[in-house]
Amino acid sequence: MMTAPAPSAIESEAVAKPRGLWLAREMPFPLDTGDHIYTAFLAKSLAEAGVDLTFVGFAAPGGARPPSDWPIRWQHVEGAKSGRLRGLLSTMPVVAATHATPAYRAEVRRLAAEPWDFIVVDQYGMGWTLPLIHAAPGKPVLVHMSHDHETSVTRSIYQGFEGSALKRFAYWQNHVKTGRMEKLIARNVDLLTTITEHDATLFEAQSPGVRTVTLTPGYAGAPAEDRSLSASTPRHVLMVGSYHWIAKQENVRRFALAADEAFTANNIELHIVGSMPETLAQELRGRCKSVRLHGFAESLTPHFVGSRMAVVPEEIGGGFKLKFLDFVFNRVPVATLTKAAEGVPKDVVDAMLCADDLEGLVATIVDNIDRLDKLDRLQRRAHDVAKTAFDWPRRGTTMLGAMVESRSAAA
Repeated sequence: MMTAPAPSAIESEAVAKPRGLWLAREMPFPLDTGDHIYTAFLAKSLAEAGVDLTFVGFAAPGGARPPSDWPIRWQHVEGAKSGRLRGLLSTMPVVAATHATPAYRAEVRRLAAEPWDFIVVDQYGMGWTLPLIHAAPGKPVLVHMSHDHETSVTRSIYQGFEGSALKRFAYWQNHVKTGRMEKLIARNVDLLTTITEHDATLFEAQSPGVRTVTLTPGYAGAPAEDRSLSASTPRHVLMVGSYHWIAKQENVRRFALAADEAFTANNIELHIVGSMPETLAQELRGRCKSVRLHGFAESLTPHFVGSRMAVVPEEIGGGFKLKFLDFVFNRVPVATLTKAAEGVPKDVVDAMLCADDLEGLVATIVDNIDRLDKLDRLQRRAHDVAKTAFDWPRRGTTMLGAMVESRSAAA
């Protein structure tokens, strides 16, 4: 694990406006998922740190356009990604195979012929670009920006899947292919960024000698003003996410089923905000009396204001959960699994209600839903600790400094 240079050293290097190429799966807009938010604001903060940045990817879903006032050159890849069947039949992980289209490969080859100071490979699904950029002129610093230690995540998905044997085999197969891809990436880049220190430790154990730097997320929204809970605050528990990935679907299903009986008996409602497949929505409505589904919401503010608590119950999948920042900065008390709070500073976690399993988490929520004074103390303490800990501009400066140090080490 490496330490970035002091800001003064970075600023002097950044004056020369290094050229950077950012290879992503797609444009990270709309900002409706954690990986979109993390990619978008880290790229923005890097450009604002003094980088002439070109960002490449497929057009955003639904035709969302990148902001015109961000200091980034946005470049769309023609066409669309491949179907899932190609991914299942490929030797690469599904997400890699579906994005490695002939059009995107041709675009990477064309761009790799230009001189760059560094090239960012965003997420393991872009690992297929490494053979195409490894011999780029000028020997640019190659950076892999990880969102998780995906080998661990895909392992937890197939081990926790309780559906058909055929699907479980497909998830196992994808786990094996993901492990190979991550090892290939770690052994062929100059720098690997992680979101949590835990992920950095996993990468270093998997690929000894890899240079890592941890870049926890920042918070780009406006913090809410002071808030006090009262008896008139609805006895609602809020869960927010996007539920199209199998791991997210399994997490929301497990918690809703684990909590329903106790929540119904204690007049607690679980309000789930976020888009999901209609089949999952029908299942939750049919099986859970306490669940209220809201779908995608343009603004979460009414849900923040109308909830006594928020819950982050993810058993499957690692990494930093950006929803913690939304809850904390909007002054909603948080209940979570200890495992799900990975990467969150200890002082912030200490201001949350934590449990080791779903049964304990449900009991913790039921026991504390009416302890309004305690919940108010927790949300204020979490907000006060977090307000100086999640700064996006600092992340870009740190990333640039780590790349400068990697170039110096290579020289």
